[in-house]
Amino acid sequence: MSDSSITSDRIRNIAIIAHVDHGKTTLVDQMLKHSGAFRENQVLEDRAMDSMDQERERGITIKAKNTSVRWKDHLVNIVDTPGHADFGGEVERVMKMVDGVMLVVDAYEGPQAQTRFVLKKALAAGLTPIVFVNKIDRPNAQPIEVQDKVLELFLDLDASDEQFNAPFLYGSARDGFTVKHPDDSPEGMTLLFETILSTIPAPAIEEGGAFKMLVSNIDWSDYVGRIAIGKILSGSAVIGDAVWRLHSDRAPQRGKISKVFEYTALSTQETSEGVAGNIVGISGFEDVDIGETIGGNEEIEPIPFVEIDPPTVMMSFSVNEGPFAGLEGARVTSREIRERLVREARTNISIKLEDTDNAVEFKVSARGAMQVAVVVEEMRREGFELLVSRPTVIKKQINGKWHEPFETVYLEVPDEAVGGCMQALANRKGLVENMSSKNDRTSLEATIPTRGLIGFEFELLNLTSGEGIMSHLFKEYRPDSGDIRTRRTGTLVSLEKGECMTYSLHNMETRGKLFIGPGDQVYPGMVVGENPRTEDLPVNPTKAKHVTNHRAAGSDNTVTLTPPIRFSLERAIEYIAPDELVEVTPKSIRLRKHLLDFNERKRATKRAALATV
Repeated sequence: MSDSSITSDRIRNIAIIAHVDHGKTTLVDQMLKHSGAFRENQVLEDRAMDSMDQERERGITIKAKNTSVRWKDHLVNIVDTPGHADFGGEVERVMKMVDGVMLVVDAYEGPQAQTRFVLKKALAAGLTPIVFVNKIDRPNAQPIEVQDKVLELFLDLDASDEQFNAPFLYGSARDGFTVKHPDDSPEGMTLLFETILSTIPAPAIEEGGAFKMLVSNIDWSDYVGRIAIGKILSGSAVIGDAVWRLHSDRAPQRGKISKVFEYTALSTQETSEGVAGNIVGISGFEDVDIGETIGGNEEIEPIPFVEIDPPTVMMSFSVNEGPFAGLEGARVTSREIRERLVREARTNISIKLEDTDNAVEFKVSARGAMQVAVVVEEMRREGFELLVSRPTVIKKQINGKWHEPFETVYLEVPDEAVGGCMQALANRKGLVENMSSKNDRTSLEATIPTRGLIGFEFELLNLTSGEGIMSHLFKEYRPDSGDIRTRRTGTLVSLEKGECMTYSLHNMETRGKLFIGPGDQVYPGMVVGENPRTEDLPVNPTKAKHVTNHRAAGSDNTVTLTPPIRFSLERAIEYIAPDELVEVTPKSIRLRKHLLDFNERKRATKRAALATV
């Protein structure tokens, strides 16, 4: 059913914002179910809005997505946003599409780092908030205490009087109920919808004006190409109408609307007309970009776009030139890699791409290592092979001195792990600012260089036996804090190419931890294990046992090896040293030295030592 007949006063545009894992996507699922968007017998998957494979596997939202539901005679457009700091760019740009936000907060954990980040953006944009305290049925839930903490956060973030007086609702997204007070009896989701309609204002539109829309998101269709998504601020979008791409720094470009799309439940449907106030998608431009204005005539003033927080880390992507290049992937050339990265940068505004002097290497800047790992994982699933470097922070010169990015890191750890965590923060030049303990768990707030956070999440999991929780937010640029060693071990590096043998691996186990197992293929310069000492150790994992009268060939079968450490992509990227790379293919993740030849590495080490004298 098209919504071209609905008027702007019966439209509500709302973004769901929260810290990661506080229940945003589950709440959207319930809104879809309770609005009647699905038939009685239709099975709806959990986390239905998380359509990317990686979103389901990681259990987080990565891309902002829109849907809409009908409630009585109103249309409610809902934008589900990511809750992880690395994907903050997705949150920032959707603020221009909506008129209100629903802040979802866990009734046990309370406001977290990303809660502060997304709420700050929403309040600064002048949006009207509603607070949903989720998981009130959880053991040890403290919904009233959490309400007090949220109100303190509103004060900290300079909320207006209207924003500070936001309505509070309580409930369980999982069980599908909302109440005005935690002690009330559960009664479905009606209260939630009624609060949205009465609290969130209808979109402000320019009556009688020509068509105007700010592009806040980009979608892609194999049939019509790029689709520009945004809220119509005035006029209407009608198929066949002439429109202009408007830029503040170049001449308008003429186009024609070929399709208009609306977002309902979990589907996208075509309509003949998009009305003012509604969030729609339009096609007709070959290369429209996020942040551009599309207008009904070329005299329209371009709409200012929200400033995005800067990227803080950079990594290099390059062609795989190792001995196994091209054996597992179909897309291996620099042209294919560059085209894919250009496409990513156009739909993901917090990622920046730069060419280098080397034709087979590209620099990618982003908010964090996880954001880049998501892109690399998508590429390997699409058949790419490539090499990825360790993240380095983006430094700036301020008043003639180098400054680096610092972040506020928030930890929640078991009491017995506090000492180890504080030592780990100190090793990484972190300074603890606040500390509090409750229910056998301690919360720490520290300021730390972004460099010090690279690889810290995995160290935290080891220190806390998997129970530590970490989140972080960009704070500011400060003077360079000097040398930080985030990895205090060396590596075992293969000298030979071939198949790993149990005999040689058994001998190598006495030298350190192994990353490979019997039957794995290795090559010279490939990192095959960890040396507990700081230097790199050359080894031969392919050496077989000599057969003699006393030693039978099959006696290797009785040797028991410790299972090798297998790295996830994200773990590998954060583990490697500056002189190492991660080789990524559709089937494998390998760690290797930048220089594969042993003698070349020795010469490079000597040159570096002489340069520091």
